[in-house]
Amino acid sequence: MHVEFRTDPGRYRHWRVAVDGPVATLAMDVDEQGGLVPGYELKLNSYDLGVDIELYDAVQRLRFEHPAVRTVVVTSGKDKIFCAGANIRMLAASEHAWKVNFCKFTNETRNGIEDATANSGQTYLAACNGTASGGGYELALACDHIMLVDDRSSTVSLPELPLLGVLPGTGGLTRVTDKRHVRRDRADYFATKAEGLGGKKAVAWRLVDEAVSRTAWDTAVAERAAELAARSNRPSGAAGVALTPLDKTRTGTEIAYRHVTAKLDRDTAAVEITVSGPAADAPEDIAGVHAQGADFWTLAMTRELDDLILDLRTNEPSLGTWILRTAGDPLKVLDHDRLLLDNASDWLANEIVLYLKRTLKRLDVTSRSLIALIEPGSCFAGSLLELALAADRSYQLEGVFEDVDPGADPATIAVDAMNLGPLPMSNALTRLRTRFLGDDEGLAAVRDAAAKPLDAGDAERLGLVTFAPDDIDWDEEVRIAVEERAGFSPDALTGLEANYRFPGPETLETKIFGRLTAWQNWIFNRPNASGPDGALRRYGTGRRADFDRKRV
Repeated sequence: MHVEFRTDPGRYRHWRVAVDGPVATLAMDVDEQGGLVPGYELKLNSYDLGVDIELYDAVQRLRFEHPAVRTVVVTSGKDKIFCAGANIRMLAASEHAWKVNFCKFTNETRNGIEDATANSGQTYLAACNGTASGGGYELALACDHIMLVDDRSSTVSLPELPLLGVLPGTGGLTRVTDKRHVRRDRADYFATKAEGLGGKKAVAWRLVDEAVSRTAWDTAVAERAAELAARSNRPSGAAGVALTPLDKTRTGTEIAYRHVTAKLDRDTAAVEITVSGPAADAPEDIAGVHAQGADFWTLAMTRELDDLILDLRTNEPSLGTWILRTAGDPLKVLDHDRLLLDNASDWLANEIVLYLKRTLKRLDVTSRSLIALIEPGSCFAGSLLELALAADRSYQLEGVFEDVDPGADPATIAVDAMNLGPLPMSNALTRLRTRFLGDDEGLAAVRDAAAKPLDAGDAERLGLVTFAPDDIDWDEEVRIAVEERAGFSPDALTGLEANYRFPGPETLETKIFGRLTAWQNWIFNRPNASGPDGALRRYGTGRRADFDRKRV
């Protein structure tokens, strides 16, 4: 089955979006018969990947199309239930890879909600007008403020361990302790109590921020939304930018957009991705960026790269090596970068850079081997240099291809301001600082070389590329790298890459994508959860799971 991530509000089946001045309301009203694949009903506002694709689209559109929105209220369109979490029958019937990728995408979507609150002045408020369990509570945890109706029956819970033999898959354990600062002993009790907690105890334990009676509910939610909106610096009266439909064609061998193309090579289990730099000069000022809207190169390219990553991750799991190339004029890339950074206080410029940051983070956590090839005609500069810095290894050609184009200019790369702060990884460090962790002298040398075109010799000397072969060795070295990757265990490569990509400090995000995802990945494979007698398979049958009691 092919999954499409492109959608728009006119095609939503599970969410309703309403905007009233500075406050938007995202109401979850899941169509029970609207599952992405047959075989399960989405009862009690439970969700699958299709529900979350719509949520991701809605969050993006609120940021770009509604700049005046300062508070987003996430609530339920159904009575007495906020959200029952990920659909259990869907999980039980899904292949292992589907479950893991589903959890990864939902994590990224909730991280995007937190990013909007932290960096965009759009604060998310969870108005839980009924029980929020499992992934439903995890959705609330992504919001900055959680309100729970106090009606003696509504609770918040993480019942995955006692009921399903798995862990909350969308950062619930991490956010409870690291974000909401729930005491470890209380968190332990909470995560093993299937029915959860509500009312005053949920507030006292910091699981929610306030419990409100049903009679006072509507007034209290409106007051809190207005209070949060008053703190925001989002512009009032600004015109949004419509996220127009992406121009995309897909065949069995190629996925193509305006600025991004991917050639699918099933023989080598690889994808050759080429990102094209801007064809035109950057606008003269920020007004030109607003005028171009979704056609502004950085925004257009980022949307295409984002969609491609999601498409390949979900639909092409066997293509395990992604070869990253660029093509174009590096000076035009740097000019577009500079225009955005020089106008960082402008809401649209800010949103574009934040979106680029999130998309590069999505690349970082993708379980594919990344190899960057820097050749004549490349434009690995500034924002596009981040692709090479994200790669597991990179090759820059020394000189030119003498048999192809001896008169070409040698390939260069360029570090600029976009590489020195605005685009941190999940570990809260830039890719350059991550690359030179513990090597302050090396990082200082790179900073001194900023804005200069660096040929292969300089780039290798500074530590910015892995290898700099000449045209005699180029084809052979690249071929061996790709063929070796295809011959290794994909599982071992995923573990290797995930460990090497995030050195340095641990953050909430690295815990979610490293520690939690790794454990969940393992648990999903274990018979205690996914075996024929496991908790996930036996849920709802009336039969208890038959656990292998040995601790591992």
